[in-house]
Amino acid sequence: MARPRKFDEHTAIERAMQAFWSGGYEGTSTEQLCEATGLGRSSIYNTFTSKHELFRKSLRHYAEVTAETRAGLLDTPEPVRDRVRRLLRSIIDDELSHDRRGCLAVNTVMEFGRTDPEIAAVIRRDSARFVDDLRALFEQAQRDGEIDRNRDPVALARFLHSTIGGLRVQARQGLSRAALESIADVALTAL
Repeated sequence: MARPRKFDEHTAIERAMQAFWSGGYEGTSTEQLCEATGLGRSSIYNTFTSKHELFRKSLRHYAEVTAETRAGLLDTPEPVRDRVRRLLRSIIDDELSHDRRGCLAVNTVMEFGRTDPEIAAVIRRDSARFVDDLRALFEQAQRDGEIDRNRDPVALARFLHSTIGGLRVQARQGLSRAALESIADVALTAL
């Protein structure tokens, strides 16, 4: 008879996510995952079957956590430009934080490119969700008269999503806060 698990799988995924976020997929060894999760190698493989599967689950968890954070920043009664400004400032603050880990999704795209279809699918779903959330926000702003009705809300959403990705990459390259904020200010003029 198999022994019952004596750990919380969600906690293990959260801790693995933090390890992958700091080191990337290739840069995070199984030993580091054991240390981060508090699990032995056999527990990791018995539960998650592979490092790759644990990474995929960690990336999905990251997508959920960041979607909740975005919702908290965007789902307010303030004017849409103020909400988007707060989102962009939050991203800049995050990118320039003490650990400078960046965005796990962007880091993953940079590490994997399109070489791993399963990982690419997780990233595509998260990106599509983000763009759809922005589209809905911009459509509501158009109905409320905050954004010109002649602007394409899907194009605006894709533009902002791409700008955020660009901000994250530029921050990783060492661009200053002032330069990142000027990019954010220009992006706001598109609304």
